[in-house]
Amino acid sequence: MLIGVKFCGGCNPRYDRGKALEAIRSATQELAEFVVAEEGREYDRLLIIGGCTNCCASATQYKVKGDSIRMWDQEHVDTIINNIKKWGNNI
Repeated sequence: MLIGVKFCGGCNPRYDRGKALEAIRSATQELAEFVVAEEGREYDRLLIIGGCTNCCASATQYKVKGDSIRMWDQEHVDTIINNIKKWGNNI
């Protein structure tokens, strides 16, 4: 499964967004490939990583076959891992 990753601009990050992505990537490495989202490319899913509760990063410009998921707190890591595992089991 190809997952595009969109980071917010980082104006007010309250946790290390890169480390959060690495934790997610490590726990789902057999199910998903993560790439920085680019316009014009289609993704199976989209992960939007915000640094604070505003989670203001726009993602309307990306083509996504399935669901998108937003996170804005380190505590969301386990939920996202579980969602990716669920998605992977439905392929």
